[in-house]
Amino acid sequence: MLYPGPVILGRVGEQVRHPVFAWFYARLSEQMEQTGLAQIRQRMLAGVSGDVVEVGAGNGLNFAHYPPTVAGVVAVEPEPSLRRRAEAAASAAPVPVRVVAGTAARLPLRDNSCDAVVVSLVLCSVTDQHAALAEIGRVLRPGGRLHFFEHVRSEHRAAAQVQRFLDATVWPRLFGGCHSGRDTVTAIEAAGFEIEELERMRFPENGVPMPTVTHVLGRARRP
Repeated sequence: MLYPGPVILGRVGEQVRHPVFAWFYARLSEQMEQTGLAQIRQRMLAGVSGDVVEVGAGNGLNFAHYPPTVAGVVAVEPEPSLRRRAEAAASAAPVPVRVVAGTAARLPLRDNSCDAVVVSLVLCSVTDQHAALAEIGRVLRPGGRLHFFEHVRSEHRAAAQVQRFLDATVWPRLFGGCHSGRDTVTAIEAAGFEIEELERMRFPENGVPMPTVTHVLGRARRP
């Protein structure tokens, strides 16, 4: 039986097509699971409970890490090929997961309909962070939590300059709209969320440094 979850509205037909990037992302993300990303997902989802909405579910790699305190998950993914992979992952998840189409800026969900929202490696690629965070705030109940893991702007000036150059030129075109150096924590706070936990980290820790090596892992509360 499908998890009924929050009421799904009629805006479920929106799609974002990046088939080449989706193919690349699915393979890269599965490899990264073996280099520590699976453990980060577990930490991000620790303490999540009740009705959950995951925005930008991708190929569903978070699903296996949801704790039993979760009643169920509505997983929103706009890219069709990634959504098909997420549907397959949902069938093996330890909690009920319902995968639906939709975008971060137009979530197909009722106001104040969930206890937690999860975003991982998503706010880098949305067209408008402000609109996406406003939607997250709309669907969260007062006191609900936003759990996030995102790559962000480097704290080192030279690296941040490289990120700005890449984001203004080739990076979004090559990687499905991704921006390497957004100031996502500031955007979360500007949207009215209260940061409760925040950890800055390099991921991956080893290997050739990429423009996306600087990450934040945290939790924020909707007042």
